[in-house]
Amino acid sequence: MSQDWDAGRLDSDLEGVAFDTLAVRAGQHRTPEGEHGDAMFLTSSYVFRTAGDAAARFSGEVAGNVYSRYTNPTVRAFEERIAALEGAEQAVATATGMAAILSVVMSLCSAGDHILVSRSVFGSTISLFEKYFKRFGVEVDYVPLAELAGWDSAIKPNTKLLFVESPSNPLAELVDISALAEIAHAKGALLVVDNCFCTPALQQPVKLGADIVVHSATKFIDGQGRCMGGVVAGRNEQMKEVVGFLRTAGPTLSPFNAWIFLKGLETLNLRMRAHCASAQALAEWLEQQDGVEKVHYAGLKSHPQHALAQRQQRGFGAVVSFEVKGGKEGAWRFIDATRLISITANLGDSKTTITHPGTTSHGRLAPQEREAAGIRDSLIRIAVGLEDVVDLQADLARGLAAL
Repeated sequence: MSQDWDAGRLDSDLEGVAFDTLAVRAGQHRTPEGEHGDAMFLTSSYVFRTAGDAAARFSGEVAGNVYSRYTNPTVRAFEERIAALEGAEQAVATATGMAAILSVVMSLCSAGDHILVSRSVFGSTISLFEKYFKRFGVEVDYVPLAELAGWDSAIKPNTKLLFVESPSNPLAELVDISALAEIAHAKGALLVVDNCFCTPALQQPVKLGADIVVHSATKFIDGQGRCMGGVVAGRNEQMKEVVGFLRTAGPTLSPFNAWIFLKGLETLNLRMRAHCASAQALAEWLEQQDGVEKVHYAGLKSHPQHALAQRQQRGFGAVVSFEVKGGKEGAWRFIDATRLISITANLGDSKTTITHPGTTSHGRLAPQEREAAGIRDSLIRIAVGLEDVVDLQADLARGLAAL
């Protein structure tokens, strides 16, 4: 007969342990089979002992699995681990990072509410706010990310959320999260931080005062470009609403993808250290090259917010953006001359990627919107992977030679 190996385990067993231990152990609840790894529950539904048991589960009177659109043990393990790593009370997993943003706004905002968004956000994020949320009566305005006075003056009586990426995609701009949280809370608004570029290994916005954190788990949480997913983390009060939206609308993370993400979290801190070290080396090298006009990386002393990054982050991340001579034509020649680095707009992979933001990730924006976000035609973004940095430097030298 199988033994229930977790029968005596308490959540307090992991209280006070370090980040790397949480990344490996948090959220794991062994089945009676006693597996050492994380179990994968590939099932759409669950069997109940009696009709009364089913009724109690569906009503929430008794805790337990109901339907995998919103309750699945593998997904729940991933949610619990993310919550532990972010220092949040609860996390809710979604099908993609964009679904995470959708779930936050749809669950917490109504027609007539106002949202302030940083100008420095992912192109699809802007499209979601502009083309869809506005259609349903949500007011949206944009503020320069780093200008705290601008945020303060732009808040209205009906402002519900402040939404930022810090660091931003692709220019690595930052905002003082603690200071912005104080501004939001003083006027009754919530601060939402997209923490995709840093992950909780490098930054924990909740501990800095943010109310909600969102991730595209597709990126560094997975770390190997295998599958898609997202996650929202925050206080139980707000997450209860997000669960309600997920239960009804169904932007659900698959159990298989959750299992992949659990494996990714086990090596997250190790991978982010390696990403950061190589990105720092390449950023410093690029800054010295004649064909490069400007490098955007918070790890450089030349970055205007280098000191802020040192205060609120434990590393500077894997994404380096730089502007080259020759405008769009020069940028395309540079990209096309590389042979090792993958030409793709994804990031957070073990393989280094390169893209031209103006015609890919931010290509759907109008020219004036790209200009406002600082996305110039000469801009190139690389997301540094885990290859040998000498080989990456040699490949980027091919790009420079093509200018």
